[in-house]
Amino acid sequence: MTTGPLSWAALGSLATIGVGMGAAARATLLYEEARELEALAAAERQVARELSAERRAIAAEWVDRIQRVCGITVRVVAVEMWPTGTGFTIDAELPAGGTTYDRIARESARLSADARLPHGCTATASQGIHQGRVLIDVTTVNVLEAEIPYPTDYSPLSLHTGIPWGLRTNGDEVRVYLREQCALVVGPTGSGKTNMVHTILAGFARTTDVLTWAIDLNAGSAGLPWVRPALDSTGQITSGMRPGIDWLAASHEEATVMLDTAVRIAKHRKMAYQDLLSRENTDLLPVSDRIPQIEIVIDEGAEILAATDKPSRALAAKILEVIRIARAMGIRTVLTALGATGSVLGNLMIRREAKARVVLTGGETEGMDLSKQFPGSRGLRVDQAPYKGSGFMGTPESPAGLFKSWRIKPNQIRDIVAATSNRHPTLDPISAKAAGPDYARRWDLTRTAWMRDDTPSGPPADAPTLAAGVPAAGLNLSALRDKRTTVAETDEEALARKFREQIDAQFATAPEPGTGTPPSGKPTPAVLNLSALRSEDNAAKDAALAVLLAAGPEGTGASAIARALADEHGTTRQTVVGWLKTWTDDGVAVRIGEGTKTRYVHHRHAPGGSGRA
Repeated sequence: MTTGPLSWAALGSLATIGVGMGAAARATLLYEEARELEALAAAERQVARELSAERRAIAAEWVDRIQRVCGITVRVVAVEMWPTGTGFTIDAELPAGGTTYDRIARESARLSADARLPHGCTATASQGIHQGRVLIDVTTVNVLEAEIPYPTDYSPLSLHTGIPWGLRTNGDEVRVYLREQCALVVGPTGSGKTNMVHTILAGFARTTDVLTWAIDLNAGSAGLPWVRPALDSTGQITSGMRPGIDWLAASHEEATVMLDTAVRIAKHRKMAYQDLLSRENTDLLPVSDRIPQIEIVIDEGAEILAATDKPSRALAAKILEVIRIARAMGIRTVLTALGATGSVLGNLMIRREAKARVVLTGGETEGMDLSKQFPGSRGLRVDQAPYKGSGFMGTPESPAGLFKSWRIKPNQIRDIVAATSNRHPTLDPISAKAAGPDYARRWDLTRTAWMRDDTPSGPPADAPTLAAGVPAAGLNLSALRDKRTTVAETDEEALARKFREQIDAQFATAPEPGTGTPPSGKPTPAVLNLSALRSEDNAAKDAALAVLLAAGPEGTGASAIARALADEHGTTRQTVVGWLKTWTDDGVAVRIGEGTKTRYVHHRHAPGGSGRA
């Protein structure tokens, strides 16, 4: 052990050699690892240099462009490329001397043209981190043209964390915070406004602290897709399902009941929750799944506020009362309108309370005054959003700018109703007590019968039949005219008949087809007779005349007449507008006012009218 290979001295040498070999191997590994890390770092530095070069080029280009177009020299602090790859944001410092960001904002169109941006892309300026900075969002890919489906993620939302209503051009969701704010959505026919209403209802359906009530006087069309999936064929609520909205009104009467209920709830909450407000040290009712906020979505509500007929005026007063008194107690409204005009947006309370605003243009320029919807915003032009579902949106948290609404289809609405059915809150007991039976019986069969009135009827009792011996060949519609059923004449029909006689006597109108007697000895030719179709139109026209005459000196409008005829005749507003124009030209009616203030008065009741029977 003292001189052999296993001596203590030899073992020590071997240990030293082993340690040295291990250290050398470790050093080699460390060296290889360092080389790999250095290679990765070099690649990252190369990417950074290239990216930095791209950003420096963008910064230099836009400094020159802003100087050329706006006449001011800015210093670019940063350029942020959007993750979606559809554009970038420039953070720039404004020059000294009191220059403000709107010097750039109002030149948005010229900047976009100078940059040769594609159609649908813009360069818009907004406030920076302080008043001496400006943010310029430059869109380089047109994201407004394509249809974007509503997300299939139906996860829970809260009123306090915001509800998404669409996408900005940089791909970010734009959210609204409606605890204290009302909302106003403007969009002409064909702009995607109804689809936007469905998007809003989808967001509310996903929340755990909102109950949605809806008013749609156009046969409830906006709310029915959210109710019917939860109703069976008899109108009962399907077991385990709740409608996507908590209450739907499609008539002036039901809407009045709903708004009266909302006022009662707001007033009762103010008294009954005083202890809670004191304990929470707040003057705003703490909204939660136990005390939900009530959101009342009123389709074409702005037109109701501007209408002059008596039922609409009464309804408008109740809408304004809800807006005025119920903010602190958690009842807010979402109104829609067909146009951004002074007559529609002239109400000061709407402009003051509706801080979340949307304009869907759809390429429409008439009645689209963006300065009224977004006062103070610069550089917004209707032609920037010519596509269906595209427009402008602004909230107190997000300045007015381009956005795209999601597309939501009936099948997806049914999916959302099913997925969120167990998520809807129930009205708190204190509010339910104030709401009373009007609310508790809102789904009674007698009040929802109109939702199921879609069963096709069979052939009418007086349907035409072929006489014996007549071959069943060819189209024969003459029976619709020849075979009539004698019914008792109502007061309205009598009034319309007398008025027709007056028009015939005064203007010598031609007789209806088939009312004259053919010359003797001449057989009636066997031709196609479509007079029945004309008689249906005349019946609706006579009913419209009766409504106009019954309106008295106050007169009425096309929308009110169309609503009065909708159930029985299905007459559209456009048809009524044509009749009113003809009657005005013939002297039967007198037009008073312009725009949405227009009303028509029968010449008997018009100022200076003859008063003839």
